Amino acid sequence: MANILIVDDSRTSRRILRGILEGDGHTVAGEAVNGQEGYDKYVELKPDLVTMDITMPVMSGVESLKKIKADYPDAKVVMVSAAGQQHNMLEAVQSGAAEFIAKPFDVEEIKRVINNILEA
Repeated sequence: MANILIVDDSRTSRRILRGILEGDGHTVAGEAVNGQEGYDKYVELKPDLVTMDITMPVMSGVESLKKIKADYPDAKVVMVSAAGQQHNMLEAVQSGAAEFIAKPFDVEEIKRVINNILEA
């Protein structure tokens, strides 16, 4: 199973994602509350996969994604977004996002997306 970094400014979202991921047998290597901290934790932890919220303070998820992919081209980053984020999703895909998860979370969808990326 995988070591996963959760980057989201919402404590509730992090808690829900942690529960889903750990319930599916993965290890949550760490959590971060903004894009800059997400980048720093990625460098420190080198997780197998990152779930990255798009809208966060300090540095957005898309900016953090670009920074991670610039330094670690093989990084696997799954963007997490609320409805109405189409513009940001397009930019994230062009910047190397592996996949998307929508809020509110669908447990089976998250498991499917994460496992597909890890198996790829």
